Amino acid sequence: MAQWTSAVGAAQLARLLKSQQDRPAGPGSRRPPAYRALADGIRLLVLEGRVPVAARLPAERELALALSVSRTTVAAAYEALRTEGFLESRRGAGSWTAVPAGNPIPARGLEPLPPEALGSVIDLGCAALPAPEPWLTRAVQGALEELPPYARTHGDYPAGLPALRAMIADRYTARGIPTMPEQIMVTTGAMGAIDAICHLFGGRGERIAVESPSYANILQLMREAGARLVPVAMAEGLAGWDLDRWRQVLREAAPRIAYVVADFHNPTGALADEDQRRRLVEAARSAGTVLVADETMSELWLDPDVEMPRPVCAFDPAGSTVVTVGSASKAFWAGMRIGWVRAAPDVIRSLVAARAYADLGTPVLEQLAVNWLFGTGGWEQAVAVRREQARDNRDALVAAVRRELPGWEFEVPRGGLTLWVRAGGLSGSRLAEAGERVGLRVPSGPRFGVDGAFEGYVRLPFTVGGAVAEEAAVRLAAAARLVESGGTVGAVAPGSFVA
Repeated sequence: MAQWTSAVGAAQLARLLKSQQDRPAGPGSRRPPAYRALADGIRLLVLEGRVPVAARLPAERELALALSVSRTTVAAAYEALRTEGFLESRRGAGSWTAVPAGNPIPARGLEPLPPEALGSVIDLGCAALPAPEPWLTRAVQGALEELPPYARTHGDYPAGLPALRAMIADRYTARGIPTMPEQIMVTTGAMGAIDAICHLFGGRGERIAVESPSYANILQLMREAGARLVPVAMAEGLAGWDLDRWRQVLREAAPRIAYVVADFHNPTGALADEDQRRRLVEAARSAGTVLVADETMSELWLDPDVEMPRPVCAFDPAGSTVVTVGSASKAFWAGMRIGWVRAAPDVIRSLVAARAYADLGTPVLEQLAVNWLFGTGGWEQAVAVRREQARDNRDALVAAVRRELPGWEFEVPRGGLTLWVRAGGLSGSRLAEAGERVGLRVPSGPRFGVDGAFEGYVRLPFTVGGAVAEEAAVRLAAAARLVESGGTVGAVAPGSFVA
C-alpha cells in the first residue's frame, strides 16, 4: 500500500521551485551543483509546509522535463533527499515527501510558537501582542458576575449571545452603518467567521479572488476547503489596490467570493481609501461576487493624524454584496477568540443554520467578557494602550532593521501589526530556515502568496520592542549572512532542523 496521501504535479512543483530562483543570489554566495540545488529547494518547500509531508512527487522523467534538466540531475536530487530522510520511495508506489525522525511535521500556516520555546527563540511568526492588562482580568471578572443566568440554560447560542449581538450592531450603527442584531453572528474568532462564509458560499472547486499577497492562514484555510484561489496583485508599497486589475479578474474569472483586508492590510499594512472601497464594491456587485471584508485591523491606526475611511460595507447600503468580518483578536488579544460576521439577515440565518453541523456556538464566558468591554468603555481604553505599544514596537523594529540591514526595502505602514520587507535579493525561504538556526522565527514571503510568489520577501510583525527588537534585527542580519555565504545550501543532517 502506498504511503502518500496527496500528490504534487510536475508543473506545480516546477513553479514552486522556480520562485526560489527568481531572486538573485546574495553577494559572495556559492553556487551548488544542480542536483544539490534541486534537493535543497524541495527540502525547503517541505520544511515550510508548502509541499505537504506524504505528498507523492512527480516521476524523475516528468520533473526533468518540467525543469528542463537531465533525468540524472533529478535522480541524484531524489537520492540525496532519501539519504537525508526527506523522501521515501518504493518500487511501484513512487516517491513521497517525509521528515527525518525526531523532526516535527511542518505547519502550513503561521502557528504560534509553543510557550516553552519562547525563552530561546524570538518569535516573529505570529502577529499578536500579549494581553492588555488590567482590562483582560477586569473583563473576565465582569463576565463571571453576568454568568449565572446563562449557566441555567443549555449554553448553546449558535448566533451568539443576544446582548453581544445587539452591542456589536449598535457599534456599527454608531459608525454610520445602521445595523440590526439580526445582521450579526458571533463566531469563534475571525478564522471561524471566514471558514463559515467559505463553506456557505464557496464550496469545493469554487473560485475565490484574493489579494496577492494576503494573510497566510486565511489562504491555507481556503485551500483546505477546496477553493481555487485567484490572486490579484497589490500595487507596490502602500499604494494598495489596483482597481483595474480587480475589475478584470472579477469580470473574467467570476469568482464566487473575493476576500480583502482593506484596513491595514496583512501583510503589507496598506490602507484602502474611500474611492478604492467604493469602486471595489461596485465591481463585486457587477460580477455577482460576494465581497468578504476583513476588519480585524480596523482599530489599529498607529499615527494620530490617520483619517480612517468609512467601512467597506458603507458602500453597500442594500447589503447584497458585502459580508464584513470583525474580531477581538488583533485589537485586544488573540486569546480572546471572539469574532463576528455582519451581513444581510438572510445570510446570517443561513450561517447560523449551518453551524449546527460545525461548532454549535462560541463560548459564553468569552462573549460576556467582550460585551463587558464594549459596554463599560474598557475596550476603548485597552485599544488605546494597544496602539501605543504597537507604535513603539514598530518604531523600534524599523530603526533596528534599517541599522542592521540597510539594503532591505520597505515602507512604514501607519497602522496594523506587520512590516512587509523586500529582503535585499535574498530568498525568504532560506532566510526563514537560517533564522531557525540563529534563534529567530520569521515567516517567508511565499507563505503569503499563491504558487510560490514573493520569494524575495519576509514579514516582520510589531510584536517585540526595545532591546528584543534590536536583538531580533541582529539575528536577522546573522541569518542573512548565512544565506549570502551559502550556509543554508548544503545538506541538513536528520534531526538538525529546529522547529
